[in-house]
Amino acid sequence: MRPANWSPIDAVMTQSSQHRDLEVEVVIIGYGPVGATLANLLGLRGVRTLVLERESAAYHLPRAVHFDDEVMRIFQTIGLSDAINRNAIPSIGMHFVDADGKLILDWSRSSEIASQGWHPSYRFHQPDLESALRSGLKRWPSVSVMTRCDVFALEEEACDVVVRFEDLSTGRLAKCRAKYVVGCDGARSLVRRFMGVSMDDLGFHERWLVIDFLLSRPRPDLGDYSVQYCDPTRPATYVRGTNNRRRWEITLLSDEDVHVMTTPDRIWPLLRRWVGPEDGAIERAAVYTFHSVVAEHWRVGRLLLAGDSAHQTPPFLGQGMCAGIRDASNLAWKLADVVARRSPDSLLDSYESERSPHVREYIERAIRLGGIINTKNASVALTALGRKGDETVKFTSAKPRLGPGLWISDDSLGGQLAPQPALIGGTQLDHVVGYDFALLAAPAFAHSLSQRAKAAAREIGIRIIDDAASALQLWLDQNSVNAALVRPDRYVVGTAMTEDDFTALLRLLPAPIQSRHALAAQL
Repeated sequence: MRPANWSPIDAVMTQSSQHRDLEVEVVIIGYGPVGATLANLLGLRGVRTLVLERESAAYHLPRAVHFDDEVMRIFQTIGLSDAINRNAIPSIGMHFVDADGKLILDWSRSSEIASQGWHPSYRFHQPDLESALRSGLKRWPSVSVMTRCDVFALEEEACDVVVRFEDLSTGRLAKCRAKYVVGCDGARSLVRRFMGVSMDDLGFHERWLVIDFLLSRPRPDLGDYSVQYCDPTRPATYVRGTNNRRRWEITLLSDEDVHVMTTPDRIWPLLRRWVGPEDGAIERAAVYTFHSVVAEHWRVGRLLLAGDSAHQTPPFLGQGMCAGIRDASNLAWKLADVVARRSPDSLLDSYESERSPHVREYIERAIRLGGIINTKNASVALTALGRKGDETVKFTSAKPRLGPGLWISDDSLGGQLAPQPALIGGTQLDHVVGYDFALLAAPAFAHSLSQRAKAAAREIGIRIIDDAASALQLWLDQNSVNAALVRPDRYVVGTAMTEDDFTALLRLLPAPIQSRHALAAQL
């Protein structure tokens, strides 16, 4: 009888353990949303991947509760947006109110589909999300998962990494070899410790009591907006979850004991202004220390970090899990091209250089919002966000540029996230592009390209999209360009007005190693 954590890779290990090490291309340590998304993206590219996870099953209680349209677009890329969308709800936004209940900052979200092809913001239940991501991995024959496996050693050699782990179900010690190892193993990352990397502290550390609540009766008066209560005596947050789920996050004072504050006798008085025992049940109460830290290095040799192992942020922007999913999207296509020898190993250096400044900007924005919630002089923080007098600040979500990497820094669109317009006939752009490079071009420009330029694009694997959809043409016109070259993670490499501009962009790309010189000569 097979053990509960059996996967096809076990058969390989059983047959080969006495003769040679199991060999894969990428090992992912950690099977949370980031590790599972990365594994799905690598599976999409056919990369031989092994996921190792210490726990036997996904955590059954809620943790993260928000993701945005860029993240939903990544879920679309791996073919799981429909499954995830069924259990998510669009979020209408967040209100910040002062101690008197006055609205001081309005962060409303549009109910319309945004430029990414999805609603700007979603609420979700993390166990539902993880179930969809894990079920999605069954589609990829190149990906295997082993749970109840405790990694205890990483030994980097010239051409690979030896990963040693214990099967906690049997007590058996095992090992495998991989070209690269990615630590998606959380804030206390073992991979980060083996890399010898410390965290850069951005200065925010606070304890908050997080209470997940299940309503037993309708409470429409609680509202669909999430609310930040900017009360200097006891800042708090209300979060509208899916179905009957609601969350409150309440600041702990410096002299309050964690064990005491998570007891019902202390929780119910804190919740009384919103709900009581007659309204439902406390599902979970836990104290979290919110941090603002970024790993000083995200790559050391063949070891890499993603998600909470690389960065942690205060929750006020709802971008903690989102940042990790973006890590996966940035890293997966680069790993796939490197292990397939389409690109040199140096391409992986752009992962940290692009993602670290990007996530730092999100963390710094979250800290600024936290300044409104937690400071006794919120007016100073509001003024920094553009407030004049006593007016309500209208806050919007800007999407930052990537840090320096595989894009043109002096290009107006370089390093920015490209939109996903609906094409003629209603098909979303990414369904046509896939997880590949794409040239989004005005039809006249695409038709004018020489056969030599088109052949060079095909050699690199670029899809030319010349659909006459008005939304796509409008975006090109608004930016005064004829075409934009977009990466698999949907960020813009650069733009073109002429064929010479386009061929210059091609020279920047990680062309197949075996044809790199021929391509340069051809162009």
